[in-house]
Order: sequence, then structure tokens, then C-alpha cells
Amino acid sequence: MPETILIIAGENSGEKYGAALVRQYLKNHPETCFFGVGGKTMKKAGVDILYPVEDLAVVGLFEVFSHLARIKRIFRHIQKEVKLRAPSAAVLIDSPDFNLRLAKKLSSQQVPVLYYISPTVWAWRKKRLRTIKKHVSRMLLIFPFEEEIYLANKIPSAFIGHPLIEKVKIGNSRESFLKKYGLDPDKHIISILPGSRKSEIRFHAPVLNKTMSRIRKELNVQFIMLQADNISREYFISCFPQTLDYYLVSEDIYDALAYSRLALSSCGTANLEAALLETPVIAFYRLSPLTYFLGVRFIKIKNYSIVNILAQEKIIPELIQGQFTEENLYNETKKIMNSASIQNSMIEQFQMIRKQLGTQIASKNAAAELFDLISS
Repeated sequence: MPETILIIAGENSGEKYGAALVRQYLKNHPETCFFGVGGKTMKKAGVDILYPVEDLAVVGLFEVFSHLARIKRIFRHIQKEVKLRAPSAAVLIDSPDFNLRLAKKLSSQQVPVLYYISPTVWAWRKKRLRTIKKHVSRMLLIFPFEEEIYLANKIPSAFIGHPLIEKVKIGNSRESFLKKYGLDPDKHIISILPGSRKSEIRFHAPVLNKTMSRIRKELNVQFIMLQADNISREYFISCFPQTLDYYLVSEDIYDALAYSRLALSSCGTANLEAALLETPVIAFYRLSPLTYFLGVRFIKIKNYSIVNILAQEKIIPELIQGQFTEENLYNETKKIMNSASIQNSMIEQFQMIRKQLGTQIASKNAAAELFDLISS
């Protein structure tokens, strides 16, 4: 009888990592059946998708409450499917609010749990380590500095490399890319990455719209809006009117970033993607005022962007909550665009971060860890 494995990815980036793991695993164990929560990439990799990733991709206090009934329904349905399909193991990717609760249920049913991408226990909610120690069979780490934390807490873990190392690749030459999208070779490109969740885009759009209009008046630039594949074109256009004169790109994302002079990016995986492509970046993030007020007191780190966290200093600007204004974003953009020395300094730091992350192939290591967990 073929092996059955549950896999849950509640965010866009995690969905891509999950798909890479599944593809690697099926190379050696093609009879295995994966089922769970994911997106188009995981479905294409061969996962039986019970719910799309968008159903769990919720951030912010009010957003979570407004979707609570749906999230509970998904949680209950997954438990029923676990009883019905009796998986040999579960792969839970990021999304700790959902996945750590699920890990408790799974461990009580003797389903081994492989957790891929540690919750940010080094930034806040360190007590989650107790839950992880009790209910997670093995934690897969993607940042080298996390190893010490898990070793100190005697939690089984392994640093498997960062999944972006194998994923971030350029597909087209600069000339081909510009021609494909009708871009002007005499104008610099600024890429805009407003977020991979609707709530993020909604909070970021007003400032980005005003700033784009202002920048265009003073700098010889063209804007590319990078569309996460879980966000519809219609939603993007509703937030960013086409009168702003930008190019909406949903494919060739890494080409767009690589050929940009600057990226304006929501905090998250996209910051690191820009850094690995050696593109200067400005990070920003805004939540609802109440969510930010309730959460900020628990944060134990000085920097928010993973790029600055890895560098252990502020090498890229961070415009968080009240600092994310048209004036601040405009000033930071103009400063970087007009200074080759600032751009070169960032790029040098980005190169150091890439070396720090190493060259391991995360998907291969994750697939091997999954097989070992099932076999043990």
C-alpha cells in the first residue's frame, strides 16, 4: 500500500518550498501520496489539495477574527482526513498559529511531525519552543543562527540550507526581458513588491501609489509591480490604478528583480530574494493600528527585515508602521537611486549574506529528513 503524507503550507513562499520538497521526495518514492493545503505549485507537484493556500494566508488581529469560522472548519476537516487516510507523517510549513495547533492534534494521534521553517522564536513568542519540543518530531531550520537555539533547548533539528538558494535564478538576459515586457532600456527599473496577502496589499497600496506618482515626476524611472501568484490581477488593479503607468508582472519575477536598480518591498521573503539577486531594497510593513499596538511590545529584536537580521545591522532601510509614509519612502528612494556608493555597499553586504546561507540544497535535504522520519 502506498505511503500517504499530509503537507500544510499556509503562505505563498512556504507553498513553493513545499512543492520543491514533494518533487524531490517523489523522485525516489513515486508511489507516495501527498495531500493537504497548498497552491498551484504544490498541486502541479502532485499534491491532492484540500484547500488553497489563500484560505490560511491571513495576517492581523481583525483579519484572523473575521476568518476564524473558516479556519476552524479547515482545521476540523484536516483532522477528519488524517483519521481517514492515516498518514505516515506530516510536513507542516511555517504558519505557526495554525500549524503548531495542528501539530498537537497530530502528535496525539501518533503522526510524526516534520516542521519545515521554524517560527521566529528568536524574535517573539519564545514559549512556542515548549510546544515544539513536545509535539514536533523534527524541526528543519533554514537559517544557521537558529541551530544554537534548538540545541540549547534540546529539540531535534537540522539546518538544511535556505530554499531560496536553489530557487532564485535568472531566466532571461536583460535585453530579452526588457523586450518581452516592452520596457524602456534608457530608464531605470524600480520593482514594487507590495505583499503576498490581500490584507498586506490593502494596507500598503495608499502610500505606494502616492510615492510612485511623486518619484516619476523627478526620476527617469519605470515601475514594475510584481504580482504574487495567489493574488488575482483584478485585485491588484483595484489597489493600484493603471493610471499610475506601471508594468504588472506575474512571471519572470526574479528577472524583474535582478534587472531593477531598486526594489520597494514588503518585509518578508521578498527582501531576501532581492538581496540574493544583489538588488538594493527598501523594506516596509504596515498592519492595522490595534494589531501593531498589541504585538509590538512582544517583539525582542531591533530589526524587522530578515536581511538586516542576518547582517546583524541595518544595511537596508526599514519603514515600519508609522514610518511608512510617502515622504519617508520618497526620500529613501531618491537617496539610494542617486548614490552609487550606497548601492555598492548594500551589494557587498548581500554577498556576505549569501555566503552565510551556504550552498546546501534545502529541498533534497528536507526530502531526506522526511524519509528518515518515516523509516525510523
